[in-house]
Amino acid sequence: MKIAVVGATGLVGTKMLEVLAERNFNITELIPVASEKSVGKKLNFKGKDYTVHSMQQAIDAKPHIALFSAGGSTSLEFAEKFAAVGTTVIDNSSAWRMDPTKKLVVPEVNAHVLTNADKIIANPNCSTIQMVVALNPLHLKYKIKRVVVSTYQSVTGTGVKAVNQLMNERNNGTSTEMAYKYKIDMNAIPQIDIFLDNGYTKEEMKMVNETKKIMGDDTIQLTATTVRVPVMGGHSESVNVEFENDFDLKEINEILKNSKGIIVQDDLPNQIYPMPIWAHDKDEVFVGRIRRDESQKNTLNMWIVSDNLRKGAATNAIQIAEYLIVKKIIN
Repeated sequence: MKIAVVGATGLVGTKMLEVLAERNFNITELIPVASEKSVGKKLNFKGKDYTVHSMQQAIDAKPHIALFSAGGSTSLEFAEKFAAVGTTVIDNSSAWRMDPTKKLVVPEVNAHVLTNADKIIANPNCSTIQMVVALNPLHLKYKIKRVVVSTYQSVTGTGVKAVNQLMNERNNGTSTEMAYKYKIDMNAIPQIDIFLDNGYTKEEMKMVNETKKIMGDDTIQLTATTVRVPVMGGHSESVNVEFENDFDLKEINEILKNSKGIIVQDDLPNQIYPMPIWAHDKDEVFVGRIRRDESQKNTLNMWIVSDNLRKGAATNAIQIAEYLIVKKIIN
């Protein structure tokens, strides 16, 4: 199995290599790809040095799978070129997510939609992934009418520049490297991505549109407020869910506990609940603070946390690749 990792030197690309190694992904040839300034440099994977390739070198190598994490413009320029030589592209950018001809996949929810005709597969937005993992098993049982979600998102979702800004501010009180317009340490910024004409940000509308596509139900009504906070380790979400049918809290807990990819942390007497410091470097979605909304019937509150670089990006992409291989969609 010949695997290319496009954007191999970035935050998510580095995490992809880490996850591939941890999961003992069957790789016969690794092709790390990065920008022209990194071509020819060495990159270590599982104790062995690999030379960073250019895009064209990687295309010419005809990998079976290319894991893309190099931004939307790069994906738009090169994904189809990889697909044209028979490579299956799993893309972590927003480039293809809402393209009606491309599948948007979270394996625990809708991997079954994949076929060998899918040569470009979209990896959803990190904040959407963790939410739908928790929502889908409940939707299948009770049918979701409406979701209200507020997110508290890690600076790692922005990239290395944002991490550097936070740590410089924390250590020095200021930073010359600014990923955000405002200081992020000891602050919360209620803007992720640009504002749209409707007053929502692109990140908020991603959650709305991607949730419907992944879960295959346009009737789900969803509204989001996304906030950047001075945290590393994962994104947190306060999620309020209204169902068509009433539920039993014990049954909710059992459904979540028995669902793939979910760990329930909901031990109030011992103050056990999901937090980014516990989700960090883990692949699961953590769910807690599960309680009935006493202001409205058939409505549930949950707190959902996951490592945005792992399940929210790298791990989800690699799980898609694993599914393709296991189901012999790629061989």
